Amino acid sequence: MDTLTAEPIPARRRNPYEPNPALLIWIDGALLPPGEAKISVFDHALLYGDGVFEGIRVYHGKIFKEAEHIRRLFESAKALRIDFGMTPQQVSAAMHETIEANDVADGYIRLVVTRGVGSLGISTKHTACPSVIIIAGTIQLYPPELYQAGLKCVISSYLRTNPNSLSPRVKSLNYLNNIMAKLEAQDAGAHEAVMLNDEGHVAECTGDNIFLIRNGELQTPPACAGILEGVTRGLVMALARGLGFTVREAELIRHDLYVADEIFLTGTAAEIIGVVSVDNRIVGDGKPGPITRRLAAEFARYRNEY
Repeated sequence: MDTLTAEPIPARRRNPYEPNPALLIWIDGALLPPGEAKISVFDHALLYGDGVFEGIRVYHGKIFKEAEHIRRLFESAKALRIDFGMTPQQVSAAMHETIEANDVADGYIRLVVTRGVGSLGISTKHTACPSVIIIAGTIQLYPPELYQAGLKCVISSYLRTNPNSLSPRVKSLNYLNNIMAKLEAQDAGAHEAVMLNDEGHVAECTGDNIFLIRNGELQTPPACAGILEGVTRGLVMALARGLGFTVREAELIRHDLYVADEIFLTGTAAEIIGVVSVDNRIVGDGKPGPITRRLAAEFARYRNEY
């Protein structure tokens, strides 16, 4: 029988994206540097993507839409039947402790809940002690120049998860189809991918909700299309109505994107950013449109006064 030639095990490679060692991470009640803030390799969040998370912005030292994000975290955890032993008030206190410890006035919070340590197997009967992790730092999803120039998008061949499989309204740690769609966009020379559902209707992008504008009316896919009901999405809908625009949740197909006057994306990290092409078809005049720019300005006003 052939045998493999013995070779030395390679040394651990340096990760160029190692976090700032001065960062303090809140994990299960303690603030620890990155090298000490760890979960077990037997945690089902690592083994099976079994957990939930929230991404939250901090503006001027205030946690933006804090109650809405905490409410969604608990709804996601309840849907996955994860009881992590904290109240919403305790989660809030832990987030504030973390941003103060890291002196974050304008930044980003990643709030993660894991299933906990368990045996090798998908059964949750043998898991215990979910972990709660809070990271507070900075984030830049898109460079500033793209907010002026706009994003290029493609329609992905990867479909949004069917709600009868795992509801996209659960913000879970299982993001593989989104990641593959994002890779597909990058391979095509685009910035972002639009994901359809299994009926061919537009759902959302890999990390953001999507809006189109036609004849002055805003249209966005409904929850039943298989979207995460974004906190920023809901705020933008309210701001648009406050400015007198008609906002309608509607089932959309790729044709609607191809003929839209304007398209923009919304998300916690992205805020509002325009889309200038879909599958190499130019949207509008190839620049973020006037309604997109007006809504972005209104969002900036709102967040600065929050």
